[in-house]
Amino acid sequence: MIVKVDFTGPVHKAWSESGHEIHAHTVIIATGASAKWLDIPGEERLQNLGVSACAVCDGFFFRKQDVAIVGGGDTAAEESTYLAKICKTVHLLVRRDEMRASKIMQERVVNTPNIVVHWNTSPVEVLGDDGVSGVRVKNNKTSEVSDLPITGFFVAIGHKPNTEIFKDWLTLDESGYIVATAGRTFTGIPAFACGDAQDKIIARR
Repeated sequence: MIVKVDFTGPVHKAWSESGHEIHAHTVIIATGASAKWLDIPGEERLQNLGVSACAVCDGFFFRKQDVAIVGGGDTAAEESTYLAKICKTVHLLVRRDEMRASKIMQERVVNTPNIVVHWNTSPVEVLGDDGVSGVRVKNNKTSEVSDLPITGFFVAIGHKPNTEIFKDWLTLDESGYIVATAGRTFTGIPAFACGDAQDKIIARR
């Protein structure tokens, strides 16, 4: 794992977490992006035990079961409609009274009979011991707390690019994505950024 870089000279330098120093004339940055998490009780403890940030990756394990997914953007809408094809019921938790998703994606959600949209609802705790057994939610308008019995909990609130070590050397946008020449991977120096380290559209999907 590379933890530090120095792009000041014609030869780029990179250091691994073990202290190994690497020299290169050109660097390809493919560090990707990591899913954002909610940081609520039970979420980290139950990861890989029913908590996931990728419905397409893990949805199959919850076939014909009740699941919940949190988010209001295109990713949450797309993943909830995907889950609806294989799960019994999909509880979509939207923290506001409207979704940020495109109109067509919202229409798909509303027109899918086994997706139940919970407006103004925030998850406050993922429940379960050796696996997910439910999610505790709070109504953001009434502050009422209730439990939803589910076996799978999916988080779809976006991604954060893994670009922190490049902030002193490359131009990053307000979200931390590397700024490259439009439609290309060139960063302005002999360092090329690809994938969702620089393409937020890929990261959103």
